[in-house]
Amino acid sequence: MWTELFVYTSVCWQIGILCVLSYHYMKIIKKENLDIVSLVNDLKNGATLVYPTETCYGLGCDANNSEALEKIFQIKNRQKSKSVLVVVSDLAMILPCIEWNPTLQKLADKYWPGPLTLVVKVKAVCHLPAGVINEDGTIAFRVTEHYLASEISKQLNSPLVSTSANISSLESPYDIESVLKMFENEEIKPDIIIDAGTLPNKSSSTIVKVVGENIEVLRQGGVIVSLNDN
Repeated sequence: MWTELFVYTSVCWQIGILCVLSYHYMKIIKKENLDIVSLVNDLKNGATLVYPTETCYGLGCDANNSEALEKIFQIKNRQKSKSVLVVVSDLAMILPCIEWNPTLQKLADKYWPGPLTLVVKVKAVCHLPAGVINEDGTIAFRVTEHYLASEISKQLNSPLVSTSANISSLESPYDIESVLKMFENEEIKPDIIIDAGTLPNKSSSTIVKVVGENIEVLRQGGVIVSLNDN
């Protein structure tokens, strides 16, 4: 893992006084200056990442790296029993891990890529770590439509953890200032932040659990799910 100290500095006016804010131990990269190859190498070595998604800023890591995943839970102050979802660049990346069926295929054809997260049973051969795989033997995932999240997952050749980039109980961030303020005084911070400015304020992904031919909406987001053909 990289060990350099990076400082992000911004200038603001507060009660007529010029102030300088510094955010230590977080590597901030402007989206337009991003080197995907270098970023993927950092992720393979266990880095944690804040990045833009089709909803809000996401917090993630290589979903196959259990140590990085542990840090995600620490950053968010999240209970380990509450698993995190992952995004993938295409369905083929996750298919070997899950029990696929016609209902899932219908939902995939209708809503992916896009902000629909499916919760499904994993196969016994799936070696993703606990925390990605829930205690009940399910995984939550979606094929992302965000070009950057998709490209990171594709070049990483692995699912990318994609939980909202907020400390538990706080609001999901849609702008870089909120991200930096969220973590500025925290002992454990994300390693890398991609600064994509202000994101459109969109609803969270809809989360649907699929068991056989039955679906259950666990969280209603921007996508209204229907199995009807229209």
